[in-house]
Amino acid sequence: MAVSIKSAREIELMRESGKILAKVHDELGKAIVPGISTKEIDILGDKLIRSYGCIPNFLHYNGYPASICVSVNDEVVHGIPNHHRILQEGDIVSLDAGLIYQGYHSDAARTYGVGTISKEAQSLIDVTRQSFFEGIKKARAGNFLYDISNAIDEYVTAFGYGIVRDLVGHGIGTKLHEDPQIPNFRQKRKGIRLQAGMTLAIEPMINIGRADVEWLDDDWTVVTEDGSLSAHYENTVLITEGDPQILTML
Repeated sequence: MAVSIKSAREIELMRESGKILAKVHDELGKAIVPGISTKEIDILGDKLIRSYGCIPNFLHYNGYPASICVSVNDEVVHGIPNHHRILQEGDIVSLDAGLIYQGYHSDAARTYGVGTISKEAQSLIDVTRQSFFEGIKKARAGNFLYDISNAIDEYVTAFGYGIVRDLVGHGIGTKLHEDPQIPNFRQKRKGIRLQAGMTLAIEPMINIGRADVEWLDDDWTVVTEDGSLSAHYENTVLITEGDPQILTML
């Protein structure tokens, strides 16, 4: 496994890429209201990314047909935007977005409530988000990769939620997906030792029900097997000698 260590110059480019993506997510979050279609979200996201002189890295990636992954309710990830898919009051929607700035990728995801949502749905969103922050407490040079995985698992399992096992986080840099893979569930091994200069996309995907997922016939959309709600939270993170730096937050 060859995990890239970014130079000071590369880190600055990654930092700028992440900052722009954070601004895009901030604007997309404001657009989440009942009555908007998932395709309108995608169109807005594409426009925002290009307005910063960047390229949407999801568009045509392995054939994916959109710039923003928009996943609603029981859709875990990779939902394909559609003019006919209208967000309704009480839905939850996960937006996974990424861009390329001067050859360097950023990747981040957020889950939002549409209008007023149930307490159960809000709890799922909150726990998923917090599990990321529990994980990155371990994301520092000298610790092991799977310390992150185990911390996410320990936090989420206490709530009885299902942690998706078929999809994991990843390294990121001049490619959207680089080594290493980063599971969100407990590992028996330690994994690689973390080093300053690594950039990682850490992304818990959590189901309110069982962990099992399946792919729809479009070969992209991943849904919970039991039809339960799912939430997703992701940031691009820089490993340092001290605390990790989140590159995709304002």
